[in-house]
Parts: sequence; C-alpha cells; structure tokens
Amino acid sequence: MSAVSTRAPARADRTTDRRPAAERGRRVRERQWPAYVFLSPWMIGAVVLTLVPMAVSLYLSFTDYNMFDPPRWVGLRNYGDMLTQDPRYWRSVGTTLLYVVVAVPLKLALALGVAMLLKNLARGRAFYRSAFYAPSLLGASMSIALVWRALFNDGGSVSGVLDTFGIHTGSWVGNPHLAVYAVVLLSVWQFGAPMVIFLAGLQQVPPDLYEAAALDGAGRWRQFVSITVPMLSPVVFFNLVLEIINSFQVFTPAFAISGGDGGPADSTLFYTLHLYERGFTASHMGYAAAMAWLLLIVIGVITLILFRTSRSWVFYADEETR
Repeated sequence: MSAVSTRAPARADRTTDRRPAAERGRRVRERQWPAYVFLSPWMIGAVVLTLVPMAVSLYLSFTDYNMFDPPRWVGLRNYGDMLTQDPRYWRSVGTTLLYVVVAVPLKLALALGVAMLLKNLARGRAFYRSAFYAPSLLGASMSIALVWRALFNDGGSVSGVLDTFGIHTGSWVGNPHLAVYAVVLLSVWQFGAPMVIFLAGLQQVPPDLYEAAALDGAGRWRQFVSITVPMLSPVVFFNLVLEIINSFQVFTPAFAISGGDGGPADSTLFYTLHLYERGFTASHMGYAAAMAWLLLIVIGVITLILFRTSRSWVFYADEETR
C-alpha cells in the first residue's frame, strides 16, 4: 500500500507538468498562424515564380529543347559544347569580364568621391544628392540605352564635343575598340545608388577620429587611408558585392547599343546577350539554360571568394567586443 501511495502522486505530478507545456504549445501555434497567413503570398510566389522555374531550367540544361518539340535528354552535352565548341561563348566571357573589371572600380570610385564631396557640403546637400541619384532611378531601361546609343553614335554629342578638343573618335558604337566603353560609361553614369550608401556610411564615422588625426599631424590623404577606408570597409564590401553581381548580368545596354547582335565584331557580345541569342533567336533553350546555370555558379563562386577574403580587409567597429 505504501509503495502504491508513493507512486500515485509522482504520476499525478508528471501529468500536471505536461498540461502547461501542451497548453503553451497550443497557444504558440495559435499566435503563429496569422503570420503564416500573411507570409503565404510571398511563399507561394517564391515557390511558383522562383523555385519551380529554377528546377525546370536546371532540367532543361541537360536537354536539347527548342521550345517547339519535347525536350530530349542529352546529359552534359550542352555544357561540353559551351566550353569546347562555341568560340562566341568565350568572346562573351571575355567581354563581360572586361566590363566588370573596368566598370565596377570606376563606378565605386566615382560614387565614393561624390559622397565625400556631399558630406562636406554645407548647403544644397539634399538637392545634389537627389540630382546625382536620379540616373539610378531610371535603371537599365531601353529608352535610356537608346538615348545613350544616339549620344555615342556618329554625329552624336560625345563625338562632337571631343572633336572640338582635337580628339577624333568618330562613332563609339561602330568602333570595335570603343563600343564596350560606351556601355561602361552608361553604368558609371548611374552611380547614384552606391553613392547614397557611401554617404550614409561616411556620416557614421566618428568626427573625433579625424580631429585626433589632425592633432597628430595627419593630412587629408592619411586621414582617408587610415580612417575613412577602414571605417567604410563594410560599406565598400557591400557595394562591391552588389555591383559585381549586377555587372555580370548586364543586358539591356548591350542589346540597345549593339543593335541586338553584339556588334561591331562581337565587341559588345556580353554573356547575357549571347545567352539571349542562343535561347530566343536560335531556339536552343536547353543550351541557354546551361549558360544561365553556369553563370549562377560563377557568380556564386566569386561571391564566396569575396566573403572569404573580406576577413582580411573588412573592419567592423564591434570586432573588439566580439
């Protein structure tokens, strides 16, 4: 009897302990379901408009598909033909790499320089910030690209201004050595977005650091190298990653300036433009899907390398407390 009496209260205690936990779990689930209801449009859109098309394109990259007949499985043939049988593919890779290497540093340097000027501007900062940011709002639209093509074409304003200084370039659009730089300048002209981010980062640098450096005899250049660049390195890293990713995907300016064929002499044959030609002009959609996935892998690898190397040059203000 004593053994039974001692076990019964213990069993009752365990039962009473479970009830509050179960009740709390039920209440937590009741509080969570409205969040899932509000998130459901995004989740449905992510699955239907992103994940499913990605899965389909991955499958098509291993097939011979022309958009009219059912896809036929060919394995890795598209990837092999891309790397070994398509000389225009490697020209598109070279053009895109040239664009990334030239456009990204110039755009970030101009954005940082203008941001530093606006930071020290006493009056009219809001106006100039809006004026410099306005071209970024236009984006890579076809209308802007066509206007840019007219400016750099034969008889355009750019060649006319250069002629007055004795620099005879003629049509940039028709020159195989200059056409890609017209696309570069269009990207650099739209430096407003990284400029605003740089400006926000500069305003977070403590002024006491500059005052202490000035008392120690440091000049403007030394302050820039020893204070501004380290304190701004997270912002530089953020802008660098975004601009590299966007530069690898440039399409509309190249399509408009080249007339859609990557000319002259394939000098503006960017990777995405070649992908468009193979997929929608030549109807080799399986090949184009393989190109898209290879581009995704390359961008992912470059982004991973940037994150790995950032540990050696990106400084965070709270590192000492971590």
